[in-house]
Amino acid sequence: MADASDLKRTPIADWHVEAGAKMVDFSGWFMPVNYKGIIEEHHTVRNSVGVFDLGHMGQLNVTGPDADDFLQYVTTNDVTKLAPGQAQYAMLLYPSGGVVDDIIVYRRPDDNGFFIVLNAANTKKDVDWFNEQKANRPEFDVTLDHSSERTGMIAIQGPKAESVLQKIIDVNLAPVSNFSSVFGNVAGSDCMVGRTGYTGEDGFEVYSPIEDILMIWKALFEAGEDVGIQPIGLGARDTLRLEAKMALYGQELSSEITPLEARLGWAVKFDKGEFIGREALLKQKDEGLKRRLVGFKLVERGGTPRTHYEIQVDGKTVGEVTSGTRSPTLGENIGLGLVDVEHAGVGKPLDIIVRNKPVRAEQVRTPFYKRG
Repeated sequence: MADASDLKRTPIADWHVEAGAKMVDFSGWFMPVNYKGIIEEHHTVRNSVGVFDLGHMGQLNVTGPDADDFLQYVTTNDVTKLAPGQAQYAMLLYPSGGVVDDIIVYRRPDDNGFFIVLNAANTKKDVDWFNEQKANRPEFDVTLDHSSERTGMIAIQGPKAESVLQKIIDVNLAPVSNFSSVFGNVAGSDCMVGRTGYTGEDGFEVYSPIEDILMIWKALFEAGEDVGIQPIGLGARDTLRLEAKMALYGQELSSEITPLEARLGWAVKFDKGEFIGREALLKQKDEGLKRRLVGFKLVERGGTPRTHYEIQVDGKTVGEVTSGTRSPTLGENIGLGLVDVEHAGVGKPLDIIVRNKPVRAEQVRTPFYKRG
């Protein structure tokens, strides 16, 4: 880890240290990878409720008369389908069809423009990209406000997330549907609360003034003490999202991997008209994919699949692992990989090269885990 004094810190960083978290350098941020252990934290989210410090994530406000038209041009999804308070998953693309980043776009509950959540590792790149597209298309009357340094962000995830958060918010959460948001007062702070998540469980994200986020964090632990609420680090966040087959930028998505290859075509709306990367994706669609993302599980012992491990069929390289882990929920070694399309398909065999030895795997339906 780089010298901790050189890393950016969220307002909750000292709390993590006092709680005994193992801290790491994550994209230049001083962040907790685990507290009691990845497996225990993973099960806490699957069975009860866990809380994540997401203060390293980025936020951008997009307002102005042409905000809708501008976002139609720079994102893959169709923002005109969003009612006030609704959210959608989308991507920013290069003209080549490769991915700049995957994002969440909220139409604010008051209908005053849009609130966009950016990946921590890509925040500067994304903001620069938005500003570049605005400069390239001056006909769009739009205002971009990078609010990351003013915004605190916490995720509450798990089957008991709603009941815990409900204790400290002044609005009824039951009517808030998946991928939507509401304004509410949380533990004395006026916040926006979204119902999305990156774990495969029900859950919420609280966006508050940054000076209030530690107070809200502590209030959540008081509210959830009776159900065993726990802080969750980056380690369990990764195993949870992989079981739910949620893409991680730099692994399932990148400047070299398109949404179609990553099987995220459902978030690409070709019929909405022009957007950056559209022509490249249409060309790829017409010509046919050469590779695509698959899910697999190991069917013999031999280790755990990891990112960049080679994938073979009959001794020939046909792809590589993008993400892999020992699934705490399933008790199996699972992974995602980009594979030549002729070898992709549920039930088809693969060999994952683990420590220079082929370990037999079978392609399976994804997500690996889906809540009941």
